[in-house]
Amino acid sequence: MNNNGLVKLFARLGAPLTDRLIKLGFACRFFVSILRHSPTSLLRFQLTMREIWFAGVLSVLIIAVSGLFVGMVLALQGYETLVRFGSSSALGILVSLSLVRELGPVVGALLFASRAGSAITAEIGLMKATEQLAAMEMMAVNPIARVVAPKFWGGVLSMPLLAAMFSAMGIFGGYLIGVQLLGLDPGSFWSQMQSSVDFRGDVLNGVIKSVFFGVAISLIAVFEGYDAPPTAEGVSRATTRTVVTSALVVLALDFVLTAFMFTGM
Repeated sequence: MNNNGLVKLFARLGAPLTDRLIKLGFACRFFVSILRHSPTSLLRFQLTMREIWFAGVLSVLIIAVSGLFVGMVLALQGYETLVRFGSSSALGILVSLSLVRELGPVVGALLFASRAGSAITAEIGLMKATEQLAAMEMMAVNPIARVVAPKFWGGVLSMPLLAAMFSAMGIFGGYLIGVQLLGLDPGSFWSQMQSSVDFRGDVLNGVIKSVFFGVAISLIAVFEGYDAPPTAEGVSRATTRTVVTSALVVLALDFVLTAFMFTGM
């Protein structure tokens, strides 16, 4: 193979990586633009409130039901394991720490990306495909300040609340299984949970995780929608990329944040 062939081979191999780096650069610039126009959108807080309703309130049902069943399954599996070691009374600790530290923020973020993130991408992509964003620019209305920034902050503010609801419903599901079904003492269930769950080391770390996840998912959702080709196929692919990329980013961020939190403890 001559030098020209090698150059073409390396160009073919490096093109996908180059495209990803270029897109990452555009995403960073897009994020800076959102932050620059955020004061304008936050002053008209009714726009952000509408997006909180769209991204947060409309996601409550799937978050609450999923959290309830995850807590119930966690209690059943945990009880089966704890009984072998004679520690069934520690079921409340197992359920609460698992949900508050890990499952609440992570599973809540994955559900939020699947429901709200995909909807945000589809809505912005459809507005671009029907030239609504171009019409705003023609009327001297900045679409980032009017459309993108409120959706971004609506997702960021909704995610911690949804993660907290997921954890609360999961703990309630664990209570139903542990106390009502398996017959554990309710006083022991709640008292051990209260004495073992630390606000700073457990609850606050879970909140910090959910905030990071909310920023990442909201940024991916609005960027993919704004960057989507103005066709039906382009919008559908952008919606798929939002869900897949958000899931991978959430799991990667979870590992990094957990490593930092355990190192700092």
